[in-house]
Amino acid sequence: MKKIATIALICAMMLPLFTSCKDMLKEDTFGKVTADEIMENEDNLVLLVAQAYADIKFVHDHWGYWGVNTLTADEGLCPTRAGGDWNDSGYWKNLNTHNWNVYGAAFTSIWNRTISGAVLCNSLLATFAQASDATKETEIYKQYVGELEVLRSYYYYMLFDCFGRIPYMEDYSDRKEELMEPQAVWAHLVACLERNAPNMKVVDEGNRTELYARATQGMAYTLLARLYLNAESFGCTPENVMAVKRVVDTEYGKEGANPLEEVGINITSKLDFYTNAARCCDAVINSGSYSIMPNYFDNYLIENGNSKENIFVINEDGNKENERNVDKVKNKLQISFLTLHYVHQLLWPDLQDKPWNGFCARPDYLKIFSENDVRGTGNENKGTHNQHRWTWFVGPVYGQGVDTVIVDPNKSCALDSVVIITPEVACDTSKTQTEDNILSFALRTAGARNLKYEIDTLGLYRFCENDFVLLRYADVILMKKEAVARGGASANLGIENDAYAAMKKRAFAYSASPEADFDAAYPDALQVNEDLLTGILAERGRELSWECTRRRDLIRFNQFENVQYVKGNGKLLSRRWFPIPYTILQNAPRKDDGTPYWTQNDGY
Repeated sequence: MKKIATIALICAMMLPLFTSCKDMLKEDTFGKVTADEIMENEDNLVLLVAQAYADIKFVHDHWGYWGVNTLTADEGLCPTRAGGDWNDSGYWKNLNTHNWNVYGAAFTSIWNRTISGAVLCNSLLATFAQASDATKETEIYKQYVGELEVLRSYYYYMLFDCFGRIPYMEDYSDRKEELMEPQAVWAHLVACLERNAPNMKVVDEGNRTELYARATQGMAYTLLARLYLNAESFGCTPENVMAVKRVVDTEYGKEGANPLEEVGINITSKLDFYTNAARCCDAVINSGSYSIMPNYFDNYLIENGNSKENIFVINEDGNKENERNVDKVKNKLQISFLTLHYVHQLLWPDLQDKPWNGFCARPDYLKIFSENDVRGTGNENKGTHNQHRWTWFVGPVYGQGVDTVIVDPNKSCALDSVVIITPEVACDTSKTQTEDNILSFALRTAGARNLKYEIDTLGLYRFCENDFVLLRYADVILMKKEAVARGGASANLGIENDAYAAMKKRAFAYSASPEADFDAAYPDALQVNEDLLTGILAERGRELSWECTRRRDLIRFNQFENVQYVKGNGKLLSRRWFPIPYTILQNAPRKDDGTPYWTQNDGY
């Protein structure tokens, strides 16, 4: 696959120095290279634009966007283990129970890194805007401007998904203003993506390698579909999105104009949200760029660049080179180490790092899986001696080449000594089995481990080499089904059926009659039920585990407050937005009278 790179000279000329927030950046310029001269060589353009992808590599860290989305949903859990591992002053436990506060380090990381990426996109766009009128009419100019605007939209989407009210900007300036309200952010994001999507490069066999891990037409329409499908969960109504006005002129918008009207979108009823979601899904399907892989796990191999299902990924480098740590987040994928038990290193001694024995599944979540579903824990119960591969690992961890279960040399209690991973989460037997104790003194063997990403058992890489999946064709198929089920109209009803049949077949790949067994196990898989255990919400949970979709899915289905172990503050609807970090508000831009432009989200 083609690794996205940067070159030092262009970085030195173009890369601004970032502050932690919207206080915009002072730029050191070296040389007098003009925008027209830069765009004369497409290789230089690719390298220049590649800079904007640097902050996307922080998304999948447990202290970043992936971590908080996974642990606040029903699919993830990180209890404090007996002996004190994963305590961190109660930080992880507070995410598990929805009792977080404004001091959460991950919230600061998300805020800083997404804005950093978005502002860099704006900085590069400002450079492009200096090109001559003749250059702006070229296809190459439009292509790379579109790529930067769509990538910026993804950065802003993550920030928006977490906080709702954000400092959304489409220009590179130091303007000081109030945070944009959720419906206004949504309208601007949709307008930007609608404007750019039709002109983005379409992936085909000739350019698949060239466009790998980059913003493409498929990526833009998939993100659009997600915005439309979740519009109501973001607080959008036909009335408030059509009342949004731009606050400043931009290259493509006029101050005071409605962003949606500028691109020909008119939302007159809530059904229009779902009709547009279906339309965007159809655009991805009709492109012919993507297909369902026959083996579910092909999407998560160590070398998964050949997946025709993955639409947008983080292009990983599992080596130690170019390792960066900012605001607690790391730009390297560590998902396998997060979830494996410590003693897995005794089974696979070539692992370059000792596993951390942290993240697992909430027990109730596992109830959505049939025992024959490869996306679940399986039906073998033989642990590392299973004959088939399953997404969630439970059972004994045997020693290398033997039938003896490994004994944990650092056992916390007798119940933990022989390492048999259990789907149930229990605490040290010296404690009463209350929910609080379970989350404060959990056994080291407690909780199913997510092993959908292939493990580098040969120890070839320091970190995970698997490219991390952000957007996938299977999600498009399920979004199309849900949009129609919610009343959305589609001129292409059923064009997703073949892909959905392929998804069912591979989910029960070890069965004699895969599709029939799938239908028997999940008869209501496409129904819009407000129930954690049934319908399309459950099917999305089975298909998309740990892929940054579950928290928003739960909010859309009004189930976010019904997650196992959630209590107290977690029952408040205000928890559907995270708090704006304390340090961010302390350093927020201020008016002439000293009062801040930015205020905290409700409920904090």
